[in-house]
Parts: sequence; C-alpha cells; structure tokens
Amino acid sequence: MGHARPHFDKMQEETVQPQSTDKSLEQQLAEAQAEALQHKDAMLRALADSENARKRYQAEAASAQKFAIERFAESILPVMDSLEAALANEKASPEALREGVNLTLRQLSQALEKARISAIAPATGERFDPHRHQAMAAVESSSEPNTVVALMQKGYALHDRILRPALVTVAKAVEKQAGSPTSTTDSD
Repeated sequence: MGHARPHFDKMQEETVQPQSTDKSLEQQLAEAQAEALQHKDAMLRALADSENARKRYQAEAASAQKFAIERFAESILPVMDSLEAALANEKASPEALREGVNLTLRQLSQALEKARISAIAPATGERFDPHRHQAMAAVESSSEPNTVVALMQKGYALHDRILRPALVTVAKAVEKQAGSPTSTTDSD
C-alpha cells in the first residue's frame, strides 16, 4: 500500500511566518477596532431608523383606521340635519313631510354612493345567488326554480364585500299531485 503522503511543509512555513507590513500589529489592531466601532455605530443607527419608521407606520395605520369613516360621516351629517329639520317643523303638511323624506332619502343614497355602498335589489326572475341573496322562503311558482320571486328587503355591499344580503322569496318547482284512488266526484 504505497500511498504517497502530501508534503505540507512548504505550506506550513508560509502560513506560520508573519507577513511584513509597514504598520505594526498594534496599529492594525487599533484601526480594526476603530472600523468595528464605526460599523457598530452605523448598524445601531440603521436599527434605530427602522424602529422609528416601524412606529411611524403603525401610528399612521392606527390613525387611518380610526378616521377612515370620516368622509362617510361628513356626507351623512346633511341627512341628519334634514331629518332634524323635518321633525322641528310641527306644522308641515303630510305632503310636505313626504317630499322632505324623499329629498332626505336621495341625500342618503348619494352619501352611500360616494362611500361605494351599493344596493342589492334583485329583480323578479333573476337567478338566486347565495353569496348576495338570502332565501327567506321558497314558494311553488311557474317561474324557473331557484329564481327570485319577490324582494323582501334590499341588501347592501361595500365594494365587493356584502354588508347585508338581500332577503328574497325563491321559486321552487310545482309539485305534481298524485291522483287519489277514491274520487270525491263519484260519491253518492
């Protein structure tokens, strides 16, 4: 088994012998320590900056959540004013009250529209959508099964999120009545 052993003598000599430099070891150590302190200081500053940014973003997010409804609330205030004015006018005729309520309803509709809140009001014959509608009853109808027969209450959506589903009556197939074995018309 004549394996040749590699010689490391030359390599060991190179690594063991100190390199000759213009600076003494003490100077190199002092420079390395100063550089390490600079890097540590820079790292601590970067950490502090990132922590401050994180806290600032958290505060901004909390503020945005807290005041997100501010624009919507501002658009609802005129509706409140109109309702209070209608109640304050004790001598208003029923026609004037009805007209005022219609105007107030339009104000409210505009406020909801600005807030991207849309009504869900399926028409008769529209296909039942369990994501947007809630079936309150199923009635036999000549209409196609699983279609809306009547709207009981509008639903509302905020963008694509359902706030409240529309309450509907849904058509179901007419059950065929089996003929009875004894007929009431043949009785004596």
